[in-house]
Amino acid sequence: MPELSGMEIETARLVADFLSSLEDFQVHTGIGGHGVVGVLHNGDGPKLLLRADMDALPVLENTGLSYASKRVMKDRFGQDKPVMHACGHDTHVASLMAVAKLLTDARGHWQGTLICLFQPSEEHLNGAEAMVNDGLYESGRVPRPDVVLAQHVDNDPCGRITMKSGPALTASSSLAIRIFGRGGHGSSPQDCIDPIVIGCSIVTKLQTIVSREIDPNELAVVTCGSISAGDAANIIPEYLDLTLNIRSLNPIVHNRILCAIKRIVEGDCKTAGCDRLPTISTMRSSPATINDDATVEKLKISFSSYFGAEFTDMEVATASEDVSILATAAGAPLVMWFFGGSDPDKWNEAKARGELERLPQNHSELFAPVIECLGVAVDAMALAALTLFAAGQRDSVGVSE
Repeated sequence: MPELSGMEIETARLVADFLSSLEDFQVHTGIGGHGVVGVLHNGDGPKLLLRADMDALPVLENTGLSYASKRVMKDRFGQDKPVMHACGHDTHVASLMAVAKLLTDARGHWQGTLICLFQPSEEHLNGAEAMVNDGLYESGRVPRPDVVLAQHVDNDPCGRITMKSGPALTASSSLAIRIFGRGGHGSSPQDCIDPIVIGCSIVTKLQTIVSREIDPNELAVVTCGSISAGDAANIIPEYLDLTLNIRSLNPIVHNRILCAIKRIVEGDCKTAGCDRLPTISTMRSSPATINDDATVEKLKISFSSYFGAEFTDMEVATASEDVSILATAAGAPLVMWFFGGSDPDKWNEAKARGELERLPQNHSELFAPVIECLGVAVDAMALAALTLFAAGQRDSVGVSE
């Protein structure tokens, strides 16, 4: 039952009903849209927030699985869209529901407050902010956590867990740009200002920002995700629309890229003689995901013992997340890790052929995490929570003594 960002009505209802069936869970719904939070108080101890994102993508599933999505729903513009959990958020929801049940049944083995947060609209990078702005921690219903934990499926082999201290995911900004030309008949280009020619020049020049303006030692990506103009072959349109996405780890680099985009776009429009300045607006943005060093070190001990060689260090990923907003708003440390979803045999075969890039990855119509990865995800999140609950108890005993 995948649902588009900000439209997770049935998913939220399913989660809320499940949490309500668990003993002593306080369930809060409709936070920041369709956000759901379950709170279980279990004595004195740390307050841990475990987060899962719920939204899916407008992608037509082509996995061929017996349970492949055939869902079509109207987006916020009223257009019919196929919907698929192409980023694996269904595994996040299912595994956190299982963790809530597991920790409820095992509450004789830990003390503290468990907060299970199911977030809408992660794909638009605005769901966490919406929940915070809707009084997530201010209403008195949801306590401010001492630690925020999150995990994400990827296309590593099932069974593998990867984690790192410090910067883990990049900051992201998505921009909408409109270039205003002067429309007219294609037979008389001399009387027009062609925004398509301007737009093509801009897209090409944008590719020089990272290669010629950013230190090669810095991580940065600039992508033109869409370009749209005109409706007929013999008409020069009035305007052209571009959407861009930039990613970086360093906020100084991020700002430099934004400034370069503005300079290039406005400069090309001026050179072409446009009558109006282009418009450049930020559609969405999210900060870099920075894992807390001290918390990672605590989790590494448990994860290494439990997962053995399957627990490894991860590289910085150029994907982006908004979960850090939940932590920053609470003044709490954050740790996010990844768990593999690919069939291990297929992954090993692809590695042997030197073709790992051919494995379906997140956002692909072919992305299909194997069912077994759910067990790994449940183990990882439950283990992390139990580790930090126990560490919190030890710390409180040490303080009192």
